[in-house]
Amino acid sequence: MKTAIVTGAGSGIGRATAIVLAKAGYKVALAGRRAQALQETADLAGGGLVVATDVTDPARVRALFDRVGAEFGRLDVLFNNAGYNAPMVPLEDLPFDELRATIDINLVGAMLCAGEAMRLMKAQAPRGGRIITTGSLSAHMPRPMTAAYTVSKHALTGLTKSILLDGRGFGITASQIDVGNAATDMSGYMTAGAMQADGERRVEPRMDVANVANMVLHIAELPPEANVPFVTVMASGMPFYGRG
Repeated sequence: MKTAIVTGAGSGIGRATAIVLAKAGYKVALAGRRAQALQETADLAGGGLVVATDVTDPARVRALFDRVGAEFGRLDVLFNNAGYNAPMVPLEDLPFDELRATIDINLVGAMLCAGEAMRLMKAQAPRGGRIITTGSLSAHMPRPMTAAYTVSKHALTGLTKSILLDGRGFGITASQIDVGNAATDMSGYMTAGAMQADGERRVEPRMDVANVANMVLHIAELPPEANVPFVTVMASGMPFYGRG
């Protein structure tokens, strides 16, 4: 039986992906800050290892992966999904704690989890595995007044490329799914109108999070000889092409 860790598993894309992986036969560890939300995901998935975790805390991240290694015996897939978006304000007005939270959760947390996943994947037998990261269309083109989020998602592209290089000799692959307008709490404001590059607000289409979850499963189920390094999954009709 294959095994997986999903961070940010208490809601949105993380919850949907944990459910899809569990129903496909994976043993899934559910990581996130809110234990109750994680347990709700486990109930929906028909089970799962609930581990309350702060991905910005190196000791707690190490404890998460140590526990998975001890209870599952190996790690086949890390879905690096925990994320945060700061308020949409001009950069000069962005509070430092919001800047720090966005970079720490989106980037530092992803790097800490990837590092521990690589440590485990290199040591297990057979060695190797997949690290799949939730990117964003903001890794390609920013929205107005989202500098911190945009920087964090651009940086994840560098992380994905680095894992592809550094993991190559150990059977470790990396993939980044650049998501556009998945229907989550984070994108709820789009139903009332999202700020466009011209300063106008327009309602934007959204898509079911299941589309992202199914892509994670597709990548996870590829044979070791194949990988999808980068892929975009976005709502049809959203104003991305031509946005900048």
